[in-house]
Amino acid sequence: MATEREYGLFIDGESTEAASGEFRDLVEPASGDALARAAMAGEADVDRAVAAARSALDGPWGKTPPIERSRLLHALADAVQANRKELAELEARNVGKAIASVKLELHQGVENFRFYASATASIAGRSNPIGGSLLHYSLKEPVGVAAQIVPWNYPLMLATWKLAPALAAGCSVVLKPDPATPVSALRLAELATEVGFPAGAVNVVPGEGPTTGAYLVSHPGVDKVAFTGSTESGGEVMRLCSRPIKRLTLELGGKSPNLVFADANLADAIPSAVWGIYYSAGQSCEARSRVLVEAPLYDEFVAAFAEAAGRLKVGDPLEPETQMGSLISTAHRDKVHAFVEQGRDEGAEVVLGGEPGDRGAFYPPTVLAGVENRMVVAQEEIFGPVVTMIPFEDEREALRIANDTKYGLYATVWSGDPARGHRLAARIKAGGVAINMPYTALTGIPFGGYKQSGFGRELGLETLDSYLETKSVVVSTSAKPFNPFGL
Repeated sequence: MATEREYGLFIDGESTEAASGEFRDLVEPASGDALARAAMAGEADVDRAVAAARSALDGPWGKTPPIERSRLLHALADAVQANRKELAELEARNVGKAIASVKLELHQGVENFRFYASATASIAGRSNPIGGSLLHYSLKEPVGVAAQIVPWNYPLMLATWKLAPALAAGCSVVLKPDPATPVSALRLAELATEVGFPAGAVNVVPGEGPTTGAYLVSHPGVDKVAFTGSTESGGEVMRLCSRPIKRLTLELGGKSPNLVFADANLADAIPSAVWGIYYSAGQSCEARSRVLVEAPLYDEFVAAFAEAAGRLKVGDPLEPETQMGSLISTAHRDKVHAFVEQGRDEGAEVVLGGEPGDRGAFYPPTVLAGVENRMVVAQEEIFGPVVTMIPFEDEREALRIANDTKYGLYATVWSGDPARGHRLAARIKAGGVAINMPYTALTGIPFGGYKQSGFGRELGLETLDSYLETKSVVVSTSAKPFNPFGL
């Protein structure tokens, strides 16, 4: 375990000090114990990282053919798999989430690299005769240097979401993890260099969003920006990218609904709905934090849900049996609790939880019943282990409530009527809909949002296209010279 060490920035294929010499002390949120120290990047470091990425793109990385990029991505997948124990422990200790969940995230990270390693074979233009003696063909080229910003809730997995398609497309990358959770991304960059990615292809510069992040996305040497984070921060990133017209992908907040009808299989729906909000302590953009329940079932469902949630094993993130770890910090814990208190003030009933833990950044699984969709707790992203239970009368009202939010990231429908599931999937304003199953982000399936949940897609082949430019070439096959003016 590489803890209690100092982590430098990772620029041009090696660990390096920050120009300012600034370090941040990292702690384990579950215990408050010291974890490590990490260098924090400033503007001069971003300049170095972007220059290294540009040099790699103009040099060895830009000359690497797709089949070699594929081999390197497979090699990186192998390296992540071989170092999975170290990476899982680093992530669990740095983020505070249950190591059982982290292991699943690592598995997806490996699969992401493998998927895009194979997807390099799909990078191809097309050719077609235009008519007469003109022939058209198109070329696919990497967009260029990609700035990628990942948040603290999934620092390693979301790094793979972004790195894999960018590298498959032939882009070079400057990745900025959150300053509180940089260690797994830095280790991933080390592994990329160890397996043969050329210096400068992958650079990692932890730092604060309003300073380092803003400078990175505004940098004239950056061609494409991919951001995951809050809707508020995404709006600022969009503003910074607007004047230079940078390519942009945004994956932002959510307030995702979980629709449960009276004809649902409750033996399936209840434990799945519990997992859908608490699996990452609610710190997930697509967590199904609004559970909409058909009125005849409401009281029974709320009681059964609360009973099941009360049996979750909350505790030490490194214990294999732990199902829910801590939140990211005590400050975030207090923010979550303030939402719960506001819910109480608005008239919601706290059926389960609702009080902070007495150690670390823990907050218990919390259930708010009697919630109306107009309440703040039903409209704002709490980003913690708090679920709001909202009754509805019929399918029409369920659809209205589901869409009555500024977000549109994900939704889940539980019903014994297959036709109803498909009807709702077509009418819910969200980037993804699951029918009678709890899972959301799957390798190879496009993931992203409607409305203020952002735009662009990750995890699918569409993502690869967002890192590629299309160049059209038109050529004459005529034996006769052109003379448009008849001269």
